[in-house]
Amino acid sequence: MYSGAKRVKKSARKPQSYGQYCPLALAAEVLCRRWTILVISRIIDGCTTFNEIHQGVPRISPSLLSTRLSELEHAGIVRRRKAGRDNRYRYEPTEAALELADLIDGMAIWGQHWSRDMNMDDLDPAFLAWSMSLRMNTDAMPPGRTVVEFEFSGTPTEFRKFWLVNTDGKVDMCLKDPGYESDLLVRSDLRCFVEAWRGFRDLRQEIRAGKIRVTGPRQLKSSFPDWLLLSALAPYRRRVNSREGRLYNTQKEGA
Repeated sequence: MYSGAKRVKKSARKPQSYGQYCPLALAAEVLCRRWTILVISRIIDGCTTFNEIHQGVPRISPSLLSTRLSELEHAGIVRRRKAGRDNRYRYEPTEAALELADLIDGMAIWGQHWSRDMNMDDLDPAFLAWSMSLRMNTDAMPPGRTVVEFEFSGTPTEFRKFWLVNTDGKVDMCLKDPGYESDLLVRSDLRCFVEAWRGFRDLRQEIRAGKIRVTGPRQLKSSFPDWLLLSALAPYRRRVNSREGRLYNTQKEGA
């Protein structure tokens, strides 16, 4: 029942203290909350609107993302500004955020080297779609509009399809049918494709073996591997002694 009270905007919660003056502990108070470092990374990478940031961390709830952005603004890591007349906001990295860029890159490289292997819950097609939309070699793609449809088996949820639409160098990610005829259809087990995207498998070998199936005109099919730049971390070796590490070493030995 409406009481007539004004809604009060929630302020950023005070970080839980480690009770130490150590600068590392003080930094960890801000940076080590769940999702925080990923949100900072997306903003450094150029995501400026709430929706763009959410696309880069699709499994965070909108309410929690709003909380994390408020906390980062309060900590001086993110600057929020109104954009245009529609009362929407844009988020920009401050000097404090930009100083974290090398640290975040180093953490990502460490993760490629030493993190645990992926499990089923980590295989998020929406995050793959976002990642791929930023890493398409559009110079190798035909002029005009090219639509690539991806369909995966072995997904942890019912969501298993997305589309990438390149229009003269601008790539749009579509989680619903964009309404254009697909030029190529790519089908694969999701884990197999992500392992190729991360550099643990050889993309061309997996296509030749039929584990990644590409359907469409012959010329487009043959050039498809050149369209994918793969993950920016794919060149870094998987060093942990695990299934993925052995998979990486096997494909490198066979190259």
